[in-house]
Amino acid sequence: MYPTNSLLVALVGIAITACGDVAQLPVSSGVGPHPQLPPPNPTLISTINIATAKGWPVDGKPLAAAGLTVNKFAGELDHPRWLYVLPNGDVLVAETNAPPKPEDGTGIKGWIMKWVMKKAGAGVASANRITLLRDIDSDGVAETRSVFIEGLNSPFGMALVGNDFYVANTDAIIKYPYIPGQPHIDATGIKVLDLPAGLINHHWTKNLLSNKEGSRLYVTVGSNSNVAENGISQEDGRASIWEFDLKQKTHRVYATGLRNPNGLAWGADGVTLWTVVNERDELGSDLVPDYLTTVVDGGFYGWPYSYFGQQVDERIQAQRPDLVAKAIMPDYALGPHTASLGLAYSNNSAWPTPYLNGVFIGQHGSWNRKPRSGYRVIFIPFSNGKPIGDPLEVLTGFVSTDDEAFGRPVGVAMLDRQIALLVADDVGNIIWRVTASNLNSQTSKMLKTDTSTGEMCELRSASLPM
Repeated sequence: MYPTNSLLVALVGIAITACGDVAQLPVSSGVGPHPQLPPPNPTLISTINIATAKGWPVDGKPLAAAGLTVNKFAGELDHPRWLYVLPNGDVLVAETNAPPKPEDGTGIKGWIMKWVMKKAGAGVASANRITLLRDIDSDGVAETRSVFIEGLNSPFGMALVGNDFYVANTDAIIKYPYIPGQPHIDATGIKVLDLPAGLINHHWTKNLLSNKEGSRLYVTVGSNSNVAENGISQEDGRASIWEFDLKQKTHRVYATGLRNPNGLAWGADGVTLWTVVNERDELGSDLVPDYLTTVVDGGFYGWPYSYFGQQVDERIQAQRPDLVAKAIMPDYALGPHTASLGLAYSNNSAWPTPYLNGVFIGQHGSWNRKPRSGYRVIFIPFSNGKPIGDPLEVLTGFVSTDDEAFGRPVGVAMLDRQIALLVADDVGNIIWRVTASNLNSQTSKMLKTDTSTGEMCELRSASLPM
């Protein structure tokens, strides 16, 4: 008797999860400005260790750090990945997933990766829409929702500049007219810039951030492979951050050598650009740490030729020692394979110490490490414009004791009007809201939305509902 397809899948799954290496160092060794970087340990079959996507039980939620409270801001979404808060307090959610990629990961390795993605909960079709959530009475729960824009192509980043709303589809930036308070945009979008995509489109997410003057957009474009195994010609314009001049309608590559940048944020000075980057896989469980770094105009950060500065990746066929010599060391390592994606800068004195100055980071969680890393939201304190000390866990408990993923955090955003952090959970299909447990009752404010205009008005209150 021949095994059934399901049995074959099970057998292959057991085989590949049993292979690979085991970490010799704790995750903390790969964290900070000077992480430990042991010798690479590539294996014939890559380490695969991922929590099976399950979703939250009824009334289940992540564990908040001491002094913080978490509640469900909105649920029953369709793979929510990214967040954007409009000036009036409306919250936009990109419900999205990867587009069809017919030439990405063909063969046995491609089949394995598709199996991994399905196991992780990333095998669903993209909803291709942005949904608007509105908390009318500021009780920390969105009472209404509406389809803001639909018919998109794997949307991700969003940015409002004046009355122009920009969306980064996987293959282009689209511009829409925006009226404050409108729950839905009916107008047809206008393409303003093509972005690298194609039949491989390995890292499909494209994020956006405008400068404070509203004259430029910064765009993340991830690599088209792990380490250029498809040929460097497939990486044209990728593994980089672009700068797009909105007036001139021109763009240039702002920084390169960034394997898969996702989160973008301005520092407290409003001019220092920060990003979080997913580094390369298949060098063992202890390599390579993802990182948080400032982005220097014209800077090169190593990919694919080196990692964390000038650590040469010997797998690259055509070495470039000239580029390696220029590679910039990142500011702060975030641990190997943590899949750090979301980034939000907190510079609000209303937050309790130590969360009033620093960055919140959503770590989606590893697939290429034993034991796992990530699956949490962390905070990294800043001092004098730089990260200091160890990461502080903000939300944990995303993985059960049976190694099933209740959820996986992705995008994070500050809801400053409510002194809150929002977290997109693309396995739980939930937006979580994190606040301080004991805000000062004399100075806190409650905000109420005028649903006819979408404008916010301030009301004095004895306390801010949690």
